[in-house]
Formats: sequence, structure tokens, C-alpha cells
Amino acid sequence: MARTSSNMLPLGTKAPEFQLVDTVTNQLCSYHDVKGVRGTIVMFICNHCPFVIHVIDEIVRIANDYRVLGFGFVAISSNDVDTYPQDGPALMWQNARKNNFTFPYLIDDTQEVAKKYDAACTPDFYVFGPNNKLVYRGQLDNSRPGNGIPVNGRDLREALDNIFNSKPQNELQKPSIGCNIKWK
Repeated sequence: MARTSSNMLPLGTKAPEFQLVDTVTNQLCSYHDVKGVRGTIVMFICNHCPFVIHVIDEIVRIANDYRVLGFGFVAISSNDVDTYPQDGPALMWQNARKNNFTFPYLIDDTQEVAKKYDAACTPDFYVFGPNNKLVYRGQLDNSRPGNGIPVNGRDLREALDNIFNSKPQNELQKPSIGCNIKWK
């Protein structure tokens, strides 16, 4: 399994807009539709990546814990579905249902949104504050498949807690590590 790191989009970047199809509802969904009053988390994931599978339960827990506090969540899959059909819309829908996603799961079939976010791997996390400016990007936590560290979402939870409690963000933000996005 290839290990690719996040590109670490510059902090302060304004959230790139998008309008993509939600594979669960089959409706168009934009950044504005998912935006939370306290902040918005944009996640690049896919169905087959072992790094995503390793943390998917914690991703869902975090979304459930923080949605009620005013945070918006969205997951986007940008993989080339011609080469990786397991990441296609029908299987995305099944994956969202199986894992009880409480957030839209969008398909970026042109890969334009991944390029706007400078996304490089799955999972890749971006946290935007209430002003739509990037305040955190990087890893969920230190756990990786096979490293024996428990999945706890510490880094992402800390970033969300800092927004909620009006505290400054940790300046040390570690890149996420996962499978590379499968480019066309």
C-alpha cells in the first residue's frame, strides 16, 4: 500500500466552492449546502483505501459528535472510477449506508474539486472556520493500519475543539498519510 502525504494547502485559504452530486440523494450539493455555523470539514476519502477503512468509524463518530455543535461535514471521492470501479457512485452509496454516514458523500468525477483543494491522498482533511478560511489541514490522528496506535481522531478533534472554544490552532499540523488519489 503506497503512502502519500497531504500537500498541506496554506492556512487562511478560502474554501474552494464546489457543486457535486451526492451519491446518497442523487442531488447536487455545494459547499454552501454543507457549511456549518461554527465551521466546515471537507474530507477526501474513497471506498477501497485501507487507510480510510482503518479510520471510517472514527470519522463517522466525529461527524456525529460535532454536527450537533454547529459543524458541517462532507466527504468527497475523487478517484478515477474507470480504473477503480470500486469507488464508483453505486458502491459509494452502499458504503455510505453501511457506515451510517450522516454527511453527504459526493463524487468528483472530473477531479476538479480535488485539484482546487490540492488534495493528494485519502483520507485528507480540511477544516474551515466560520469565515470559510482554512484553519486546519492534515491527519485525523497518529494511527495507521498496522502501527498499533488506536484510532481516536485526536488531531481533528483538537482542531474542532479549538474553534468551538475560540482557542488558537496548534501550529504543528501533521500531514495526513494515505493512498494517493487515483488521477485520470
